[in-house]
Amino acid sequence: MSHDFTSIMERHGKDSIAVDIPSSENGGRFHFQLKEGFDILPMWVADMNFPTCPSIQKAVIDRVNHPAFGYFDPSDAYFESILRWQSSRNHVDHLRPEDIGYENGVLGGVVSALNILCSRGGNVLLHSPTYIGFTHCMTANGYHMILSPLKKDAQGVWRMDYEDMDRRIKENHIHAAVFCSPHNPTGRVWEKEEIEKAFAVYRANDVYVISDEIWSDLILDGYHHIPTQSINEDARSRTIAFYAPSKTFNLAGLIGSYHIVYNRYLRERLDAEEVLCHYNSMNVLSMHALIGAYQPEGMEWLEELRQVLTKNVRFACGYIHDHFDGVEISEPQGTYMLFLDCTAWCAAHGMEMDELLRKGMEVGVIWQDGRPFHGEHSIRMNLALPYTRVQEAFRRLDRYVFNEKR
Repeated sequence: MSHDFTSIMERHGKDSIAVDIPSSENGGRFHFQLKEGFDILPMWVADMNFPTCPSIQKAVIDRVNHPAFGYFDPSDAYFESILRWQSSRNHVDHLRPEDIGYENGVLGGVVSALNILCSRGGNVLLHSPTYIGFTHCMTANGYHMILSPLKKDAQGVWRMDYEDMDRRIKENHIHAAVFCSPHNPTGRVWEKEEIEKAFAVYRANDVYVISDEIWSDLILDGYHHIPTQSINEDARSRTIAFYAPSKTFNLAGLIGSYHIVYNRYLRERLDAEEVLCHYNSMNVLSMHALIGAYQPEGMEWLEELRQVLTKNVRFACGYIHDHFDGVEISEPQGTYMLFLDCTAWCAAHGMEMDELLRKGMEVGVIWQDGRPFHGEHSIRMNLALPYTRVQEAFRRLDRYVFNEKR
């Protein structure tokens, strides 16, 4: 590989919450005591422990070297970069600059979209398990989440239940849904037929769709992302989609996402809604970071990253299957997150989730409580680390947590 995915990057003191020891005030986690001899393996919040693509640093540094940072408008290069990236990655060739709009973040965009699609206090359909960010932003803004549970098939693959979706939409008079593609936290990469069936339910019930596709670049080997707006003309018209380079290239600290809306009525309403708060404004360095990311080198870097993540995910899932009796895992097809189901293990060992989570953290495996994602005995784990660190994490979990010798 021509890029570095093996070095252990020092992030302490470099503005990174990933390597901070989580506290009870930070996202509902709790205090613990790191045992002597163990270092921190940041495997909770969804950012990566790899250096970003060099073309991004170069673009930002080149801009910083110009000593003026006044008011500006997004450049033609910004929109051209998105058009080129969407064409190359997703085979979207009908996109126009006017269909694209800046967002400070996907979650803020979701709230703005809900504000134009339904009234505060309205019901919104989502699937569960559910990304914790959706729960926080929607409940904080007065929307009621109606959850349609995903179900595992005989092969352990998460599937949508279309009859359940239809029933809940009708019973709760729902006209807006948040669709996560790929799905977070399960890592499902939806097939075209699955999306078509979901949108048939939405269409039959006059439901508009907010599609979070921030993970769409991070697809593992053997799978392919299908943009929701590409499946048919109806989906193109009823969907507000959100994308970002931030998840792909680890740029969350720079802020910057974008929406794609083909329906002119929805687009103009969304743009008007986002102007009201005078907050949704682009940072000039964020713009140049996107331009630097959406380059041929960025494409090459991403392809190498996908190989690294695929290797990490398959190692981790294989290790869980072979060594952690009672822990279930559905191998993700995209993202770099695992969603462990520890129901049987906890029952067999008489252990509560708080104790299990603490035992991992005490040996430096900083993983994430899955209960806020609506997984009663679940843990979410980030595998975007060098392979040797992933191996070390599972060695510790084997020896000190799941198969501890008493």
